[in-house]
Amino acid sequence: MSIDSLKSRIPAYAKDIKLNLSNVLDPHHLSEQQVWGIALASAIASRNAEVLGAVAAEAETKLSPEARTATRTAAALMAMNNIYYRSTHLISNPDYGKLPARLRMNAIANPGIDKLDFELISLAVSAINGCGMCLDAHEREVLGKGATKEGVQDALRIAAVIHAVAVTLEAEAVVGAERAAA
Repeated sequence: MSIDSLKSRIPAYAKDIKLNLSNVLDPHHLSEQQVWGIALASAIASRNAEVLGAVAAEAETKLSPEARTATRTAAALMAMNNIYYRSTHLISNPDYGKLPARLRMNAIANPGIDKLDFELISLAVSAINGCGMCLDAHEREVLGKGATKEGVQDALRIAAVIHAVAVTLEAEAVVGAERAAA
């Protein structure tokens, strides 16, 4: 499946999402590797097979094998880190935030792609997973590595739209299944 065929599956009530999908994949403040790394990791984090299939097919032509691997690594690590750090932040007892995480994250030190790109991808996944502590940490890292606030915004916009496409198509699948069963 392609991005265009994915857009054709978005229902009329979500026309804004369809239009945004076209726009966010052509931002002015990110490189092609950043855009497609963020899109692929966002699709992974959004957990919708149809969206992931379409984005992965497009990313295959836009990202090097190393960038695809690093993107999957970022999505996997953030799946773990976002849960852990969000939890230690939300638990009222501040002692948990002072304890060492004791979770392996060696790939963050040497992700196989430019650290800025890896951090932008991690930022986008952290937005989908709702970890404010991780968002703050990744935003500081990307700004410190030369990203602009507009680049951060582009990364967040890609994550938001990819996730919205996944939610919309998942809702349509459930509603369609319920109609078929009735």
